[in-house]
Amino acid sequence: MKASELRELSADELQAKSTELRGELFNMKVKHSTGQLEDTARLALLRRDVARVETLIRERQEATTE
Repeated sequence: MKASELRELSADELQAKSTELRGELFNMKVKHSTGQLEDTARLALLRRDVARVETLIRERQEATTE
């Protein structure tokens, strides 16, 4: 997911997206550990997406406190 797409989301939508991505990442990690995951590159992409969302959440929190 692109950062420009994420910037259009509201704070609540970003929180929901973060929860969704973290859940998906957890499921992928479980599948990877049991040997059922076929697309291991997706793990790295999910980690980056989680980082993007968390960065935007943090930026918005910083902007409101200034």
